[in-house]
Amino acid sequence: MEMDFKQLAQAIKLIAEEKNLPEEQVQEIVQQALAAAWRRDYGDREQEVRVTMNLNTGEVTAYVTKEIVDEVENPHLQISLGDAQVIRKNAKVGETVEIVQKVEDFGRVAAQTAKQVILQRLREAEREIVLAEYEDKIGGIVNGTVTRVEGRVVRIELGRAQGLMPASEQIQGERYYPGQRLKFYLKDVEKSFRGPQLIVSRGSKEFIELLFASEVPEMENKAVEIKAVAREAGVRSKIAVSSNVQGVDPVGTFVGGHGTRINAVRDEIGSQEMIDIVVWDEDKATFVANAMKPANVARVEIKGEKAKVIVPEDQLSIAIGKAGQNVRLAGKLTGYELDVEADKPAGAVEQTVPAPSEGVESKPVIQKLKKKSDLENSLLEAIEEHGTDTSK
Repeated sequence: MEMDFKQLAQAIKLIAEEKNLPEEQVQEIVQQALAAAWRRDYGDREQEVRVTMNLNTGEVTAYVTKEIVDEVENPHLQISLGDAQVIRKNAKVGETVEIVQKVEDFGRVAAQTAKQVILQRLREAEREIVLAEYEDKIGGIVNGTVTRVEGRVVRIELGRAQGLMPASEQIQGERYYPGQRLKFYLKDVEKSFRGPQLIVSRGSKEFIELLFASEVPEMENKAVEIKAVAREAGVRSKIAVSSNVQGVDPVGTFVGGHGTRINAVRDEIGSQEMIDIVVWDEDKATFVANAMKPANVARVEIKGEKAKVIVPEDQLSIAIGKAGQNVRLAGKLTGYELDVEADKPAGAVEQTVPAPSEGVESKPVIQKLKKKSDLENSLLEAIEEHGTDTSK
């Protein structure tokens, strides 16, 4: 006997228990596989066949549906009226009748096919149930262990499920190795030829936002909140925060005493990533100025979706940042296309120097003043000289 049905029935119960699958679902999968095996050994691929199995006795029964016809051309699909009326007395041509056949055995090929189908369908069912379990966790943080690093793709074990972290979701400069335990943001479930796949991330802005949520209990009761996040993972992040309670400093709340809260986040994502926490403001110009920290901003001019940021000349390099990083992140944070300019120095002032003596033509002298203090001193000197001439 190629397939021990009684042993298979006992295995169904064990599989259902081990894989945490409903017994009825496992039984249905096995019955579908047995129906496919029956068609291979005893029938036709086009036949409509259902198979039942008694889990207590292991007895397998096949129910074959055939069309009642006057003249049988395909015995696998059709049955004569006379034979049909033996099964059901009131049978008529054009109807269908179900023929019951007990299954004692399958051939070697059919039995092997049935086993392969059963294993494949069980894996699919287990995967679907596991994914359904993780659906509620999408958009949250999960703990996982790195199992394999395949080129730029990292495979993660998430308890009963497997996760995938593509290069685009990794932290720049962070190294991964098998056995490494980390936290991940469960981003999405993608369909692939291998079935559904859990996509995890450490480089997303949502990941850093949830890390702060776990460190700042004041976020739970909405005393403080994160309004926007801009991130270049592994390099720098900017986070705009606000307070909903008068007297509560939002930046200080997120930084924590002696920087404990922000340092806890950096311990998870890597100390090489800088984090700027700035105050969100309803006034767009003020918000843009805050987002440019650590640079000091003289003023902001907003026109449509663009904003011109004017900074003191000595703050220009800080405002732009290395490779334009600071202004780029500030733009992502605020949603504006930012253009940074240095504050223009004081303009040229025309000053007429009094004639030193009669007969000498006085000429206008143009003096370029670069500093406000120089301009004030020059004006005071001109006033004093003018006052002296008047007293004469």
